[in-house]
Amino acid sequence: MTGGALLVAGTTSDAGKTVVTAGICRWLARRGLRVAPFKAQNMSLNSFVTRDGAEIGRAQAMQAAAARTEPTALMNPVLLKPGGERGSQVVLLGRAVGEVSATGYHRARRARLLGTVTDCLATLRAEFDVVVCEGAGSPTEINLRRGDIVNMGLARAASLPVVVVGDIDRGGVFAAFFGTTALLAAEDQRLVAGYLVNRFRGDPALLAPGLAMLRGVTGRPVLGVLPFLAGLGIDAEDGLRISPPDAAPGTPPHGTETLRVAVVQVPLMSNFTDVDALAAEPGVAVRFTDRPAEVADADLVVLPGTRGTVRALAWLRERGLADALARRAAAGRPVLGVCGGFQLLGERIEDEVESRAGTVPGLGLLPLRVRFAPEKTLARPEGRALGEPVAGYEIHHGVAEVLGGEPFLDGCRVGAVWGTHWHGSLESDGFRRAFLRRVAADAGRDFTPAPDTSFGALRERQLDRLGDLIEEHADTAALLRLIEEGAPRGLPFIPPGAP
Repeated sequence: MTGGALLVAGTTSDAGKTVVTAGICRWLARRGLRVAPFKAQNMSLNSFVTRDGAEIGRAQAMQAAAARTEPTALMNPVLLKPGGERGSQVVLLGRAVGEVSATGYHRARRARLLGTVTDCLATLRAEFDVVVCEGAGSPTEINLRRGDIVNMGLARAASLPVVVVGDIDRGGVFAAFFGTTALLAAEDQRLVAGYLVNRFRGDPALLAPGLAMLRGVTGRPVLGVLPFLAGLGIDAEDGLRISPPDAAPGTPPHGTETLRVAVVQVPLMSNFTDVDALAAEPGVAVRFTDRPAEVADADLVVLPGTRGTVRALAWLRERGLADALARRAAAGRPVLGVCGGFQLLGERIEDEVESRAGTVPGLGLLPLRVRFAPEKTLARPEGRALGEPVAGYEIHHGVAEVLGGEPFLDGCRVGAVWGTHWHGSLESDGFRRAFLRRVAADAGRDFTPAPDTSFGALRERQLDRLGDLIEEHADTAALLRLIEEGAPRGLPFIPPGAP
C-alpha cells in the first residue's frame, strides 16, 4: 500500500474524531504500515512544538505518537489559536503569521490556504503508506462550505473517502447521520462512504434495527459501533477535561494522604494538558476551579498557560483569586505557574503584542519582568532540576527577565512559589516525583509519590486501547478497502442536498 488515505469527519464537534483518528493510526501502525495523521486546519489553544521548532495542535502530536512517527508541521499546516470571541492567531506551517478576525479568515482562506494544505497532504501521502485525516466540527456547516479546507473541501480536492463519526451518548445519532449526508452537495455525498457510531453504552444488538434502517435510507453502512471508554486521558484540543490515564478519582495514594491540586481556570486557558501527568499519579486529585475558597484549600495551585495574559490578570483580581494567591504565597503554600501562569506571577508585564495594553502590574509573587516580543519563542529545552533530568517545550511571546530567587528551569522559585515557561516538564517522571515531594513537604501532607509511575507508559497503554477499539469494534476490512480504493462508486444521492 502506498499513499492511501481516509478522512474521519463528525456529525458535531467532540463527536470523537480525534480519538477515532488516533485509534485508526495505532491499528494501522500495529499492522506494520507507515502511518501519518493529518488535520488541515485545527482551532485549539493546546499546541505542541516539533523537534524542528514548529508549532502544531497537540492532538496531532498525540495522533503521531499513536502512529509511532515523529510529528511535523505537515500534519497540521493551519492552526488557529483563539484570542477572544472573534479573532485568532494564525499559525501556518508551524509559524505564527498574524492575527485575523473570524470573518476575514473565512473569506480569504480557500484561495490562500487550500493549495497549501493539499500540498502538505500530497507530501505525506508520498512519504507514508497511509494518511489518516481528521475533519473539524461538522462537514455540514453549510454557511462555511464555500471556503472549507478541512472537511469536504479537502475531501473533494484530494478524492478522499469519508467516514462520519456520531456520538450516540448525546442522542439523536441516526438523525445526525442522515441529516449530515442529506445537507451535502451531490459531489460531496459521493465521498461519504459510511458511518461509525461512537460512545455506545449497552448491548449493540439493540441498535441492529436502526442500523439496518439507516443503511436503507442512505445506502451507506455503519462500519462499527464503538463502546464508551472511560478515563482515556489523551490530549484534547480544547474544553475542560481531566480524565487521567489509569487514575480515576479515588485512586488510593501510595502514602497515607492525598495531594489536592487546584488548576485555576483562567480565560483562554492553553495547554492545560500540563496537569495530566499530575493526575496520573496515584493519590493526586486534580480539579479545575475559579473559586477563591478552592484555591485557598488546595495543597498545590497551578496557574496554567493562557492566550490572554493581561486579560487573565484582570480576571484574577475581579474574582478575588489574586488575593487568594497572595495569601498562599505569604503562608508558604505551594503555587506553580507555567508559561502564561508564570508571567502572571511576575512584577510587571509590558504587552504591545497580545493585548496592546502597555505596562500593567503583575501579581508580584516572583521577581521577574515580562516583555512581549513580536516573534514567538518555540523551543524543546532539556536540563536538570531538583536533581533530576527534565525536558519540556516552550510556546510564548513573553520574554522574562528574572531578577532574583532560586533558579528553576528557565524561571525561578521564591519560597513555595515556582514559575517556568516549560510546558510538559511534569511528564519527566523523576522530576515530577521530586517536585511532588517538595510540594507535599511545603503543604504539610504525608504524601509520597509512587516510585514506578511512568507517564509515557501510561500514555502508550491508552493509545493501545484506541487501537483495540478500532480492531475489535470496527469493520477493519471495509476501512482498508476505503483506504486502498477510495469511496465506492454508485453511492446514492440523499435529497435535498446543498447548492
